[in-house]
Amino acid sequence: MGVNRGEMSALDVVRNPSLAHSDDRAIVRLRLEFVGYRIWRSVRADGSLGEWVASLHDPAVGVDPTVMCPTAEELRAALVKEGERAELRARFR
Repeated sequence: MGVNRGEMSALDVVRNPSLAHSDDRAIVRLRLEFVGYRIWRSVRADGSLGEWVASLHDPAVGVDPTVMCPTAEELRAALVKEGERAELRARFR
């Protein structure tokens, strides 16, 4: 297991994909595809998992510093749009 709230690391998921929760697999896929972001799940006051969050670490790949969505699929779509926005911004500099 990983170190954050029982989250599996990418290596854990690669070694034992059948042990990973679908959220763990989704986080690994997003992290591999969007390396300029730190991707994680927020935690609600009651301890349950909340929004899917991407914190921008490489300004060349996005515009907004934080992107939050209710599902992994919506976060992926939002990050694709962020990449398009970053490309447009770079063209007009």
